[in-house]
Amino acid sequence: MEDSTGSNPQSLGFTEKLKSWLSWSWTYVCFVWFGMVLIMIYVLWSPLKLQETLTSASVFLNTLTPKFYVALTGTSSLISGLILIFEWWYFRKYGTSFIEQVSVSHLRPLLGGVESSSTTGLFSSVNGEAEPRPSVSECKVWRNPLNLFRGAEYNRYTWVTGKEPLTYYDMNLSAQDHQTFFTGDTQQLRPEDAVMQKAWRERNPQARIRAAYQAIEMNQECAAAYVLLAEEEATTITEAERLFKKALSFAGKDINLLVYIKRRLAMCARKLGRIKEAVKMMRDLMKEFPLLGMLNIHENLLEALLELQAYADVQAVLAKYDDISLPKSATICYTSALLKARAVSDKFSPEAASRRGLSTAEMNAVEAIHRAVEFNPHVPKYLLEMKSLILPPEHILKRGDSEAVAYAFFHLQHWKRAEGALNLLHCTWEGTFRIIPYPLEKGHLFYPYPGCTETADRELLPSFHEVSVYPKKELPFFILFTAGLCSFTAMLAMLTHQFPELMGVFAKAFFSTLFAPLGFFADKMESFMPSSFWHQLTRI
Repeated sequence: MEDSTGSNPQSLGFTEKLKSWLSWSWTYVCFVWFGMVLIMIYVLWSPLKLQETLTSASVFLNTLTPKFYVALTGTSSLISGLILIFEWWYFRKYGTSFIEQVSVSHLRPLLGGVESSSTTGLFSSVNGEAEPRPSVSECKVWRNPLNLFRGAEYNRYTWVTGKEPLTYYDMNLSAQDHQTFFTGDTQQLRPEDAVMQKAWRERNPQARIRAAYQAIEMNQECAAAYVLLAEEEATTITEAERLFKKALSFAGKDINLLVYIKRRLAMCARKLGRIKEAVKMMRDLMKEFPLLGMLNIHENLLEALLELQAYADVQAVLAKYDDISLPKSATICYTSALLKARAVSDKFSPEAASRRGLSTAEMNAVEAIHRAVEFNPHVPKYLLEMKSLILPPEHILKRGDSEAVAYAFFHLQHWKRAEGALNLLHCTWEGTFRIIPYPLEKGHLFYPYPGCTETADRELLPSFHEVSVYPKKELPFFILFTAGLCSFTAMLAMLTHQFPELMGVFAKAFFSTLFAPLGFFADKMESFMPSSFWHQLTRI
């Protein structure tokens, strides 16, 4: 075992050297191959009667009518146009060029290239040294702390618009969450628990509701069944609250059930206008279960306190959770920016600020906005109503468009209530992108922006929503190339059709200029090498 492990580094070193040598050699193989082709053409010029072939070809080309060239260039323009349309469609749907993707996937490994997407990766630390990126996935999907009720809110949207606000991927994640939350503490499931496990997995909402009633028939005190009915069958928040209270009376000592039901009851109170009651319930829940910070109950509390305009209490919550050791969210970053902007926004004027400069308080507000925008650059367009809002999904991707939709859906009213806050955001948010290094290998205050957010957001957000992409992707080279080729060949077809004689003269001049270097090379080779050498070589 020791010998085998000791020989591995040597074999790996030899493989790496061989691979690097092959990669280096490819740089010069093209030049060598081109030179060999020229020499071969010259050597076989007489045996293969290439001169006669070229003469006959030129005679044949001279006999062709201008209609042939019009058809040729028109066909080339049509084909390149079809390729352009396909490339554009593929880029709009998948965010990359099809030709480029195939080239990178199949040709780059053959040429000794290194894959661009690495599982580990590096990022620069504060002192400029390279450090390994954390092993936690950058594109982990989180449950939306403020997710709506399916029956009372999402289904009503579907009844009015005929559109489905939730994707199958999002609902499938919720089903997995519910199975995990409501399995129970005992390993041995009761019959009604087994029915509920199957109910959460059902794709049809009516099938889930029927299974919940079946579980209640087995056991009138099945709390999970009442939770499902409150989420999906109740058509109003009041009805959902009644069912959640019934579920709470049967929850017993199941911590997962207790936390889930109490949180949803607090959200019902918030939606029904009993905001102080909702705040008290959330504070009691956080005090009773302090170790469940991963559920982000404090984000529900922040939104309720903002509705009460209890800004001092909001600042106290931020002081506890806006810590460098804790994971950030758009709610934390943008609420912090809102509080600092609120202190100066009512008197802020961009003209006055440009004349006298920013005060300390204004500078703090601008820096807080830049910090928030760096964390999630999608939010400002929703707050400034440059993009239309949709119902938030049940799961979000931090720093992604789904998180931006969820934050703006609940917090836009709080920004509007603070006089001048949106004006300050409008004047300063784009300045963030001048601070962030580009390309985005490095971040300024946070880790570099992950490149996988677009794919995950497309799975979480409905198809009728235009997903916000950051950074904006430039058009791939092959789209620009096919667009230029299509336009150029179409122009040639039109000019050949309108001016056939003039285009014929131009074509002859172009090809004579193109092949002039080849004739010059042949003349030099013939003057440099003795004629007897070429004669013997052709005989061989």
